[in-house]
Amino acid sequence: MEIKIKKLEKSEIEITGVLEVVEFEKYEGKALERIGERMELPGFRKGKAPVSMVKESVQEMQLLEEMAEAALQENYIKILEENKIDAIGRPQIAITKIGKGSPLEFKIVTAVMPEMKMPDYKALAKLENAKPENQKEIVVEETEVEKIILDLRKMRAEQAKGGNHEGHENMSEEEHAAAHAPATKGEEIPESEYPELNDEFVKSFGEFANVEAFKEKIRGNIKMEKTVEQKDKVRLAIIEELVKQTVGEIPEILIESETDKILYRLEADVTNAGLKIEDYLKQINKTESDLRMEWRADAMKRAKLQIIIHLIAEEAKVKPTEEEIEHDVTKITEMYKEADATRARAYVEQMLENEKVFAFLESQK
Repeated sequence: MEIKIKKLEKSEIEITGVLEVVEFEKYEGKALERIGERMELPGFRKGKAPVSMVKESVQEMQLLEEMAEAALQENYIKILEENKIDAIGRPQIAITKIGKGSPLEFKIVTAVMPEMKMPDYKALAKLENAKPENQKEIVVEETEVEKIILDLRKMRAEQAKGGNHEGHENMSEEEHAAAHAPATKGEEIPESEYPELNDEFVKSFGEFANVEAFKEKIRGNIKMEKTVEQKDKVRLAIIEELVKQTVGEIPEILIESETDKILYRLEADVTNAGLKIEDYLKQINKTESDLRMEWRADAMKRAKLQIIIHLIAEEAKVKPTEEEIEHDVTKITEMYKEADATRARAYVEQMLENEKVFAFLESQK
């Protein structure tokens, strides 16, 4: 494989390459296997048709494109390793020439780790961790427990009135439902008509021996929520200071990638609400470009944070292991059969790296 590497502005590089015909054609088997997993042919269950039949059924260009994707996924990693390129973020990959009996030509633009001037992150984390408000013992007030129990009694009364009797459910889900239950239409049910708090009542939520065991479970859940809240507050404070005190140029490709993530989340929310993104944009009288411009500052901050986390992970040697990454990738691909393995791996690597770095910063006392 022939490749050329060209430095671009803002810590980006362009890799152009040619994969010779003989090498490119080696990916036909893998491509047919991947296509076959998604294909349904008469007389065969999905993914069970013979390779020969899959080859006969697939269009030539579809097969070539699948071969190209498999080839580039594998060779991109090799290019980075062989040329000692410290790439970050998702690359932009384009096929510039493809055809039966022809070499595969491609262009990859990726961000590389920029020069960043960071503060003493250990001292910064230590200072934040030591603040009195972050050292407070987490206390659960009895009034908080009683409030949740009252909400649950009210919920059961409303269910009884509406004829909706639910069986045993997970406790934390019940609490969540009670806390976020919509306002009751019509007349408010008086507290005197709520079910009595007794052993029978608490057993409708799970295998609780008695009222005290039920209350203890609620106390534990509240304490857990408060612990997570306090941890998130400390993390946010550390993040804000790290981003504020770190100086360096952010690759444009990373900013675009973070903007894409914000857009994907919006599209998912809009779709879940039963709307099309085009209709939503008309309602708010904005274009996708308008939104991307509005999100730019936030996307830049997120991109900067990912660079900071990556640098700390490298320097403090708290990167996730290959076994940890593979374990989580396998869980995702088993749960979501259509998930792209490369994207799943990138997601897992980032999430594990984030968690390990924050755990390391929280340990600075």
